[in-house]
Amino acid sequence: MITRFKLCVLVGLAWHFIEVHSHDHLLEGIYCGKQNCYEVLGVTREATKNEIAKSYRQLAKKFHPDLHRKAEDKKIAEEKFKEIATAYEILRDDEERSDYNYMLDNPQEYYAHYYRYYRRRMAPKVDVRIVLAVTITLISLVQYYSAWSKYDTAIKYFMSVPKYRNKALEIAKEEIKESQGGKKNRKSKAELKSEQDKIIRRVIEENMDIKGAYAKPEIVDILWVQLIILPYTIAYYIYWYLRWIWKYTILKQPFGNEEKFYLIRKYTKMGPHQFDAIEEYEKQEYLDEELWIKENFKIWKEIKDEEAKKALADNNKYKQYRRYIKQHGIGRMTFDDS
Repeated sequence: MITRFKLCVLVGLAWHFIEVHSHDHLLEGIYCGKQNCYEVLGVTREATKNEIAKSYRQLAKKFHPDLHRKAEDKKIAEEKFKEIATAYEILRDDEERSDYNYMLDNPQEYYAHYYRYYRRRMAPKVDVRIVLAVTITLISLVQYYSAWSKYDTAIKYFMSVPKYRNKALEIAKEEIKESQGGKKNRKSKAELKSEQDKIIRRVIEENMDIKGAYAKPEIVDILWVQLIILPYTIAYYIYWYLRWIWKYTILKQPFGNEEKFYLIRKYTKMGPHQFDAIEEYEKQEYLDEELWIKENFKIWKEIKDEEAKKALADNNKYKQYRRYIKQHGIGRMTFDDS
C-alpha cells in the first residue's frame, strides 16, 4: 500500500517536472528562442500553411502596435508582434520549418541546430545560377569590348603609318574626290579631313588582314558562346585526336600543311593568335626548314638561340650592363654609380 502510494507520488512529480521544463530543449538565440513557434501562433505541428497564415493574420491584427494608444500597451504589443512575425517567418518556409521540427525532435544535437540555423541565415538569398549567369555575361561583355578596343587601336595605328595610309588613299582616290564636293558644296578643312579619315579607315578595314590578338572580334569568341558550344568543341577535339592517331600514327600518312603548322606551333609554344600573326613568308620558312620534324626543330632552335646571344653580346647597352654587373654585382646600384 505504502509502496503504491510512493510510486504514485513519484509519477506525479515526474509529470510535474516534465510539464514545468517542457521548453528546456528550446535554444536561446535561434528560431523563437525559449518559446515554441507553434504555440506562439496558436497552432499545432500538423497545421497546414493556410491555417498558419490565417492564425498569423488574426494575431497580427490583434497585436498591431498602431492599434494601441497607451505607451505601456504599445510596448507590450510591439514585443508580441515581433514574436508572432518571427514565428510566422519560420513556419511558412518549408525548409526552415523542417529544420525547426528536427530541433524539437532531436534536442540533444545542440551545436548542429545552431549550425543549421545560421547556415540558412548567412546563405545568399539570390539563386546561385542567376549569380553565375550575370558573372558570365559581365565577363563576356568586357571580353567583347576589350577585343573591339584592341582592334580599333590596330586600325588607328595602320592609319597613322604613311605606308598604309598612302596605299589606302591611292585605292580610294576617286571616292575621296567625290566626297570633297564641287564649288557649290564647299566644306571646311576639318570636315574634309574627317571624311577622308573615315574612307581611309574603311579601306584599311576591308583590305588589311589583321591577325592575332588584334584581329577583328567575332561573337563566337566570347565566353557565353564558347560555353554553349563546349559540347561540340569537346566532341570535335576527340574526333580530331582519334583521326590524328589513325592517319598519322597507325597508317603513317604524310602530313598536310595544317598538320605541319600545328606541330610547329606546338614546338615553338605559340598560341593560335600569336602564330596567325606571323607573316606568310616566315611560315613558309618554317616549312622549308621542315620544322614539324622534332629533330630539325631542335637544331634550328639551337642556331636561333646562338644568333640571339651573339646579337645581344654585340649590343652596346648590354655590354655596359655586363660590365657594371661584373664590377658592382647585382642590386648595388647607387646614384654615384649611375
